[in-house]
Amino acid sequence: MVKYKLYYFNARGRAELIRLILATGAQEFEDIRFEMNDWPEYKKKAPLGQAPFLEMIDDKDRVFRLGQSLSIARYLARTFRIAGVGNEEQAEVESYGDYINDLFNEIVKVRFEKDENLKSKLNTKLYDEIIPKYLHILNDIVTRSSSEYLCNSGITWPDLFLYCTLEWLDERRNALLEKYPRVKALEAKVRGNPKVAEWVINRPKTDF
Repeated sequence: MVKYKLYYFNARGRAELIRLILATGAQEFEDIRFEMNDWPEYKKKAPLGQAPFLEMIDDKDRVFRLGQSLSIARYLARTFRIAGVGNEEQAEVESYGDYINDLFNEIVKVRFEKDENLKSKLNTKLYDEIIPKYLHILNDIVTRSSSEYLCNSGITWPDLFLYCTLEWLDERRNALLEKYPRVKALEAKVRGNPKVAEWVINRPKTDF
């Protein structure tokens, strides 16, 4: 039996997708959170000197550590069978995950911009142009799917990624989603998943 330990700052951030995959797979794990002051100590064991990173310990006490949030997500999604069915769909799933990661990065970039004047301009562009462009394409993808998720086989890790990316949006989120009913329905299905819902209710409360 493998023991899983996930290391990240005390935030949802780039680790939340990984947590959601583990929760969806009904896999117990140690959610090890630390403050910025403690990072130098944890960094010593991070395989790429970055967080998040995942540590897995098998029943023979062999340790495997993996860095990079999307690499971890892909690995776990394959383990818990939410990575798509067959080579073509698995490739499709990965392309959707990378696409949503592009959107995630756009949102994060604006969120942490320190120049308030620039941040205001970037925020306007984000909500008026960038987010609608991504949601329009994702809405079309879900519309073509036979499962009401991004892929025909059912829920996959990019569905979870889209859900936690949408969590970053401000009070305009609901109004935005009204324009993209298929994305709105997908988000509701993920949020209503019993394992996801249980995780969200019990997770530590953080700003982002």
